[in-house]
Amino acid sequence: MAKKEPRAWQRMLSGRRLDLLDPTPMDIEIEDIAHGLSFVARWNGQTQGDFAYSVAEHSILVEAIYTQMQIKAEPKWQLAALLHDAPEYVIGDMISPVKAAVGANYGVLDDRLMAAIHIRFGLPAKIPAQIKKKIKKADHISAWLEATQIAGFSIEEANKLFGKPDAEVVKNLSITLRSPKETRAEFTKRYEALLEQLD
Repeated sequence: MAKKEPRAWQRMLSGRRLDLLDPTPMDIEIEDIAHGLSFVARWNGQTQGDFAYSVAEHSILVEAIYTQMQIKAEPKWQLAALLHDAPEYVIGDMISPVKAAVGANYGVLDDRLMAAIHIRFGLPAKIPAQIKKKIKKADHISAWLEATQIAGFSIEEANKLFGKPDAEVVKNLSITLRSPKETRAEFTKRYEALLEQLD
């Protein structure tokens, strides 16, 4: 008798069945991403406040920082910034030390999901290295803000881990804590605004 393969798909609230090991763009919906990310906590939930700081909230901030740092940001790359952690809507968020311990398999899974997500929303499967680098810089600035404002890190500690950010970039930025419902709505609203600019 042949060994039964373990189930690799997850049923989404949209009704889609997303195969986590072999994802296809047609099974990805922005509503599922926005909903999932609004319930995934950054920092393993170890943040101050009455709500967890979600990956959706983080993604909104990263896109805002990326856009602020560009002289004339292209909407498609702003969308890439908003979706930079989108695979976490189904695989969750792991802090960097855990990702390192899990090894390369996590990265492979993340890359497959990201490629399918990008294609679904009209982006190249792999975005250009220079754009990815700029989004990563915005990601590190967001992490620095989160670390110092809600995760209990000292400025010195955050500088060592994430790099000292440009004071001009962070001077008017603060962390927002909202309910999952509010964050989901804000994430979807930003996606729709960027989509209009792509048309």
